[in-house]
Amino acid sequence: MSQPHHYIAIDLGAESGRVMLATLGDDQVELRQIHRFANGPVDQDRTLRWDFRSLMDEICDGLEKTLGVEKNIRSIGIDTWGVDYGLLDEDGMLLENPYHYRDSRNDGMMELAFETMSRDQIYANTGIQFLPFNTLFQLIACKDRCPELLDKAKTLLFMPNLIIYYLCGEICAEYTIASTSQMMNMATGQWSKDILDSFDLPGDILPSIVPPGSKAGVLRADLAEKWNCDPIPVIAVGSHDSASAVAAVPAKAQTRWAYLSSGTWSLIGIEAPEPVINETAAKLNFTNEGGVENTIRLLKNIMGLWLVQESRRYWAERGTELDYSQITEMASNSQPFQGRIDPDHRPFLSPGKMPEKINAYLESNGQGQVEDKGQLIRVILESLAVKYHHVMNTLEELSGDRIDVLHIVGGGSQNKLLNQFTANATGKKVIAGPIEATVLGNFLVQAIAAGSVDSIETGRNIIADSFDLVEFQPQETARWKEYAESFSQ
Repeated sequence: MSQPHHYIAIDLGAESGRVMLATLGDDQVELRQIHRFANGPVDQDRTLRWDFRSLMDEICDGLEKTLGVEKNIRSIGIDTWGVDYGLLDEDGMLLENPYHYRDSRNDGMMELAFETMSRDQIYANTGIQFLPFNTLFQLIACKDRCPELLDKAKTLLFMPNLIIYYLCGEICAEYTIASTSQMMNMATGQWSKDILDSFDLPGDILPSIVPPGSKAGVLRADLAEKWNCDPIPVIAVGSHDSASAVAAVPAKAQTRWAYLSSGTWSLIGIEAPEPVINETAAKLNFTNEGGVENTIRLLKNIMGLWLVQESRRYWAERGTELDYSQITEMASNSQPFQGRIDPDHRPFLSPGKMPEKINAYLESNGQGQVEDKGQLIRVILESLAVKYHHVMNTLEELSGDRIDVLHIVGGGSQNKLLNQFTANATGKKVIAGPIEATVLGNFLVQAIAAGSVDSIETGRNIIADSFDLVEFQPQETARWKEYAESFSQ
């Protein structure tokens, strides 16, 4: 047996954060969750923020626990959601808690931006889909409402890079996370002077962009001393969580495949060698985000299981506690095709009263309201599956190639009902798993940087051999085709 190599993957999502120990040995990778903690927005002066100090306390607790289990760590990597950022002053201190992307300050900022630079011009430059919380629009909101804050700012750091800064004192902007900002020129992979100049944004606060796999620094001496460990390298992995998830897709070489990173958000797309920026991609609001090993993630961002999460929270607040397995079972026993929604309907973006919002949508679109909880969840899941179908068709059109297999990774891959609906709606074979794709992609980029794995292809084969994958074949395709066509109408 070869000597095992150990890595720490810190993964922060919209609901929780984890510190995981990844161990590679004999072409197998094992994961061990050492520390898990709740994560979510906090109310601060009638705004939604991230409690960054609390997040760092939890991360440090997790690192200390992990180093108590295994001292021989080759490196540490961090991934988080995209677009959000923190601002440092000239002394390197955080000016304020970072805003949460769902904060209402972003309302109307896209429309305000289009008064300065057209939608087509922005897209031609960045290739990024228009979402109201993209970093560009957050900075326009900041400039519009509190310009003095930008005047004080010396450095902008995206969330994973802000964590790196606190762990090792180094400043950078990793490529995959920077690409989510709508401020990067996708043709050059560098900050867009046209965007920054047009909106009079301070480009000097943006750090240099580094590729995934770069060594960002080493663990601070005081932390290494406190935890009685070596100055462990900190690697700028594919630090956008979706970039890490896609890196871990267990696809076989030469297979025509797409991916669906399924969780709070659904990100469905393909790996492309270069950006696809044309009239069709712009019209349908597809995005070109950076991937690992010089790839582009051509994808569509869909609201995802947020609709289920918020419905569950709504019912819990009113005295009915249901776990996800109960909700899914209730949906499975409900009647098919009793309603349809657009999962990306703008009011669904903000938290609160989700079943009421869904019923308002159904009623406004000439459909009956749904009071039964299981039936409502089924409407959500069926609507998501049909949305995936339409996106898959467009991906085939944009790429000029047929897709044979859809890989579903992430926490949402555990939802067998949605997986089957997706196979039915798309007419494609679905392969579900691994659940921990984001952590595995985080680990994989670290292992490549350390020389333990020679390529993404090799790493994907290791992941495929290390975890159980479940296949779903299309069923009842005629009924699903009819239902999908009703969406188009």
